[in-house]
Amino acid sequence: MLVLYHNPPYMKVKFITEPRSAFYATVRRRADAYFSQHNIAPYANAHMWGKIVFFLAGYLGLYALIMSNQFGGWAMLGMAMLMGAFAAFVGFNVSHDAIHGALSAKGWVNRLVSTSFYMIGANPYVWKITHNIVHHTYTNIPGHDEDIDVAPGLIRLDPTEGHQPWQRFQHLYAFPLYGLASLSWVFRKDYLKFFKKEIGSSHDNSRHPQQEYVNLFVYKALYYVAFIVLPLIVLDITWWQFIIGFVLMHLVEGLVLGLVFQLAHVVEGTTFPMPTDQGSITENWAAHQMQTTANFAPNSLMATFLCGGLNRQIEHHLFPKVCHVHYPALAMIVRQTAHEFDLPYIENQTFASALGSHYRLLKKNGTAMAMSDAEKQEAAVNFG
Repeated sequence: MLVLYHNPPYMKVKFITEPRSAFYATVRRRADAYFSQHNIAPYANAHMWGKIVFFLAGYLGLYALIMSNQFGGWAMLGMAMLMGAFAAFVGFNVSHDAIHGALSAKGWVNRLVSTSFYMIGANPYVWKITHNIVHHTYTNIPGHDEDIDVAPGLIRLDPTEGHQPWQRFQHLYAFPLYGLASLSWVFRKDYLKFFKKEIGSSHDNSRHPQQEYVNLFVYKALYYVAFIVLPLIVLDITWWQFIIGFVLMHLVEGLVLGLVFQLAHVVEGTTFPMPTDQGSITENWAAHQMQTTANFAPNSLMATFLCGGLNRQIEHHLFPKVCHVHYPALAMIVRQTAHEFDLPYIENQTFASALGSHYRLLKKNGTAMAMSDAEKQEAAVNFG
């Protein structure tokens, strides 16, 4: 049988096995049957490898054009901003699948393609811990899923979090802050996560292979040389022109990254379940994913092409080891099975509607006061 599912390897929070435990077994069996009946593997196909070549060539090609020093300042600025978008698309379409092991049954292929993450200034080892293990296991659980800790104290995504007066304006300033995500990732986030002893109060992060210490600093240094030192040496621009180009490149990248990830988990209908005092979530893991995850623009060819299947986040969370080119076929299976088990299948039909839903949730969470202890306990038991 194909191994298409996620098995959380480490946790302090526990998911109960009932009710609706048969949902996951059923949807896995039907997904296995789909691949078997069509005689296809759940990994990358020719279309996927074509996407990988396209996005890597676009990213590296834009870098080469800028570094050729054959263009004026405005043209290089435009290419730098476009390169920021391509950096996000490389992350979505190339690195993300590879780090999940979804490109190939051969581990070395996935590891090789995973190194593309270094090219955009990020660390694949740290991402595997924070995203593959922690986020995919503890999705939207306050205090455990650090992906919902966006600018703590400034942006309040979790309704159980304490409320600050300025957060009533967060629906206005959150989007510019999302643009800082990439700069934070390149200069701060990876170091911070790597040296934390525990990720999300759930994952022991105190031990790393010695090689990963080397990789963290060496590849970060190489990125700084390629994107800071060399441009300042080679390009016929002033230092302030370089700063404008570098910052705008990352603002574009950060905004694209931030919006795609927020629209998948922080929209109307998704939940932020609190563990009970015993550390339990009163649902099984798969049902929990259905209640905390949403799709957006599922029928948009452009969104599917650019976002690397992350617009079908439900299918991704249930089948993270399946390449995203197969998500449209799996979506029909997941939707039907969810309805049979009376589980939600949260979907915004367009990018604009998902954006509006996220905006309204930001506004709501910015004005609502924090839950009382009694309300938190109730949410822990009845968050559906």
